[in-house]
Amino acid sequence: MFSNGAIAPHRFCTAPMLDHTDRHCRYFFRQLSRHALLYTEMITSGALLHGDAARHLDFDPAEHPLALQLGGSEPDELARCAELAAQWGYDEINLNVGCPSERVQRGAFGACLMAEPQLVADCVKAMRNACALPVTVKHRIGIEATGARIDAESYDFMRDFVGTVGAAGCTAFIVHARKAILKGLSPKDNRAIPPLKYDYVYRLKRAFPSYRIVINGGINDWPAIEQHLQQVDGVMLGRAAYHDPYLLADVDRRCYDPAAPTPSRERVVAAMVSYAERAVARGTLLRNITRHMLGLFHHLPGARNWRRMLSDAQLLRPNDPSVLLRALDAVRTLPFEERGALAFADG
Repeated sequence: MFSNGAIAPHRFCTAPMLDHTDRHCRYFFRQLSRHALLYTEMITSGALLHGDAARHLDFDPAEHPLALQLGGSEPDELARCAELAAQWGYDEINLNVGCPSERVQRGAFGACLMAEPQLVADCVKAMRNACALPVTVKHRIGIEATGARIDAESYDFMRDFVGTVGAAGCTAFIVHARKAILKGLSPKDNRAIPPLKYDYVYRLKRAFPSYRIVINGGINDWPAIEQHLQQVDGVMLGRAAYHDPYLLADVDRRCYDPAAPTPSRERVVAAMVSYAERAVARGTLLRNITRHMLGLFHHLPGARNWRRMLSDAQLLRPNDPSVLLRALDAVRTLPFEERGALAFADG
């Protein structure tokens, strides 16, 4: 059971994004949606077991429902990490079987694990045996590497992968609807160049109707989200939500509760000022918080001034959270006809 009792928590998820979805980013996202399922950055099993676990695992209780994404391929190590996740109070553990970066490949985990479905199943089983948390898997539709090609054009490959892993007790799969090209493309290019095959994910849901299937990749707006939700159980947004975070303000109303209020940008800023004051008192640099908020006025008048003020090194140097209020005032003082769409009042 998820901490806030949300129904169908995977119906809307924010993606694990390296160097983006840290605890400050997630707290910000939570001010926009009460129910969206938030994911941490990928944290490797080695970082947890041999590094500063608290630095990686600490979070604010307001972030629930919250999933910890792990990177690794050793069942025993992942089982120990699962125990830590349960001790820290996470709601879910997710295994990364989709990251195509060369650094991850050198660690023998991420997308290259799609070539070893039985090993992934062993990892899932070990984590499930170690704790009571649900264990999910995020993967691609296939992989391709020089000299060792898995047929990414074959739906059967992905279906068989899910079947093998599902037999180990995983009943929720988040599918990035592109293959991962493991040689010759950067992680950024792997998010854009391989063609999207949404129909593969739809077919997967039909093949495994009892599994929760969440679709990811190239989804940027509400018409697309609503179209996908007619075919699968949930949608995951990554960069689109990060660069235009006010997309999340409609999540609760559209995905969970038609009567849910839409938080105003003004209320979100006020909540983040209070959060920043607490974080700064603990030694956090304000810029580590404001960097996640630059897109709050995306596409609206005043967005440029908002971004400029929250990324200005001189303004941020005093580490004073009131700079958020000054940036908001800079938007408020726009001529009335220019700020009509800014939604300062809750609705």
